[in-house]
Amino acid sequence: MLRARDVMDRDYAQPLDVPALARVAHVSQAHFTRTFRATFGETPHRYLQRRRVERAMFLLRETDRSVTDIGFEVGFTSPGTFSRTFRDIVGRSPRTYRKEAVAVGVPTCFTMAWTRPHA
Repeated sequence: MLRARDVMDRDYAQPLDVPALARVAHVSQAHFTRTFRATFGETPHRYLQRRRVERAMFLLRETDRSVTDIGFEVGFTSPGTFSRTFRDIVGRSPRTYRKEAVAVGVPTCFTMAWTRPHA
């Protein structure tokens, strides 16, 4: 399971699916999904979405790139899916998040802990 999670952490922007991740973990797809959820508390799909949104949050705070470009860069295949997933996890749209993200004089570790989405 840790190998599969490491692949998701490293290659989150690539099109990953359960069959490919199950092969990494050397188990069946059904066993992979059940065991991943029991181990990490969320489905592999949700973990990958959250990982992509976390990276998008960083890019929204630290760059001036468009929301659409950031969505594609972190692995989402459409702007609508990116916005809907971002809102579902963070509770705000990507544009609203960018407007409200202000971290002046706060250490990065506190900013990351404070802005990390909850599962």
